[in-house]
Amino acid sequence: MSDITISDSAYNRICEIKASDHDKRKNLLQISIISGGCSGLSYDLKLVNRQNLTIKESDHLFEFPDFNIFIDMRSYLMLAGTELDFSDGLEGKGFHFHNPNARRTCSCGDSFSL
Repeated sequence: MSDITISDSAYNRICEIKASDHDKRKNLLQISIISGGCSGLSYDLKLVNRQNLTIKESDHLFEFPDFNIFIDMRSYLMLAGTELDFSDGLEGKGFHFHNPNARRTCSCGDSFSL
């Protein structure tokens, strides 16, 4: 399986968010797939306290110089090969997932189906 990649703009934005968060115990970016959205599945990103997570051997932890990313195994199976990007251009400000596993996405790009 392929790893998750992060564009420079997404990397920089994650660093900015992490630096501006007042709760310094939130030291891990958790990316997961949740049910919902107009296409059935949605992406969920949040800063979490690593001590509050139970990380299983099958889960994925990606280490970067400025932060780490945690993805549970179920979500990773749907995200393998995905690039996380950030844009503040005309198409809308926010994180965008370029997921090769998505068969269909909604027009806003926030949800998908397999």
